[in-house]
Amino acid sequence: MSRLVALKLLVAVLVLGVSAVATTNSYAHPAPDGFADLAESLLPSVVNIASTFEIKPRLGAQDGGPGVPPWFDPFGMFGGQGRGQQPRETKAGGSGFIIDETGIIITNHHVIDNADKVVVTLSDGTELEAEVLGADARTDIAVLKVDPDGLLPAVKLANSDLVRVGEWVIAVGNPFGLGGTVTAGIVSALGRDIGAGYYDDFIQTDAPINQGNSGGPLFNMAGEVIGINSVIISRGGGNVGIGFSIPSNLAQRVVADLREHGRVQRGWLGVGIQSVDEEIAASLGLDEAEGVMISNVMEGYPAEEAGVLSGDVILKFDDKDTPDTRTLLRAVSDTPAGQEVDMVVWRDGDTKTLQVTVGEMPDDIDEPSSVASNGKSDLEDDTLDALGMMIITMTDEMRSRFNIPDEASGVIVAQVRRSSDAATKGLRRGDLIVRIGGQAVEDLDDISQGIEKAKADDKLAVLIQINRGGNFRFVPIKLDDEEAEEPEE
Repeated sequence: MSRLVALKLLVAVLVLGVSAVATTNSYAHPAPDGFADLAESLLPSVVNIASTFEIKPRLGAQDGGPGVPPWFDPFGMFGGQGRGQQPRETKAGGSGFIIDETGIIITNHHVIDNADKVVVTLSDGTELEAEVLGADARTDIAVLKVDPDGLLPAVKLANSDLVRVGEWVIAVGNPFGLGGTVTAGIVSALGRDIGAGYYDDFIQTDAPINQGNSGGPLFNMAGEVIGINSVIISRGGGNVGIGFSIPSNLAQRVVADLREHGRVQRGWLGVGIQSVDEEIAASLGLDEAEGVMISNVMEGYPAEEAGVLSGDVILKFDDKDTPDTRTLLRAVSDTPAGQEVDMVVWRDGDTKTLQVTVGEMPDDIDEPSSVASNGKSDLEDDTLDALGMMIITMTDEMRSRFNIPDEASGVIVAQVRRSSDAATKGLRRGDLIVRIGGQAVEDLDDISQGIEKAKADDKLAVLIQINRGGNFRFVPIKLDDEEAEEPEE
């Protein structure tokens, strides 16, 4: 009897064990036996793209090159056009995929950028000239339209938010002009920021991707597109198992705008922004290094009209936390122009809620950049040796010497001491200090008062705002950084 009970218990344990294992693995997809059926069903929806570019010959003097008479250089041997030389064409290849059976195709912006002619080759060899409906350089996405005789096989864009690291994927494309190439791998990582732009959110995969795969699809095992293959990291130009795809969720909104408007409509505040590090957070009284700091407010744009000030730290935008610049940029750009949202900022040691009506980003606005200023300083003017820098008063002579616009204000960084915190933070000669401790700077007294106030408040660093070539940013400088070292040349 006891043996029977024991046997029943053993069977129960085995059953529970199998059940537990089955439950644990129910979310995991085992390695497939093969990809043949899936590849066969998807290949017809992937296309090859050939972009043609016209290269015009350089013109020399009188068509004969610099200083060469045309009768002496009839064939352009001396660098000129030559009388008989004609513009020539070059081609570049890429990939794309059909998302609408009427002939709508997605590819990368860089595949067709500045092309004079774009030809799409279908899987059956049919060639069709394509119209570019729209292209977006910021996300590297373009939408093409072809006019086929019948309906084309289209694929569906998946919800890329559901993609998980370790999932099996296949990439289909036109590497090195070899159309209809299928490779397989897994999702290696999500949310990759590789420095390509402010909208970086790449899916990383080890599925082999090579030159010519650009614009092609990355499929999940359900045959849905989770990404657009766009970038590889490689020393020699070939695959090393590190490829990046634009997530399908990002693509969906961009594609919708390009199809409807021919361009992407993005929300815009009209501010310069920077990340908040631990030193900036400490100088502002923030408990944690979080949020996005406003380094500059542009006149006449939504942020200024809402009362946003330089030095504010945005903690929330439309009820969403903004821990970093990338999160804020996406939140703002995804907000329709004209929509009013609440924005929580940190100002003067407390939170403040502002209502801002989001504007539309102008087409001619570029991503922020840093412009270095150069100049020499002879320290003959009023000077202040503080914060590891030699700072001088703004005068007409100094404006001319440092090439400073008339409308710019502040004081000038004339020299930066080696090994100082200011040097470590990247300050250099020619930078303008326009604010210190939240107060505008007009002269050297403002700098001295800002330092004394920070010390009186037991601050470890004082926050200054600099203007470098029209680009503004905040920099925390340690207060005990007064090393008497030789200044930088």
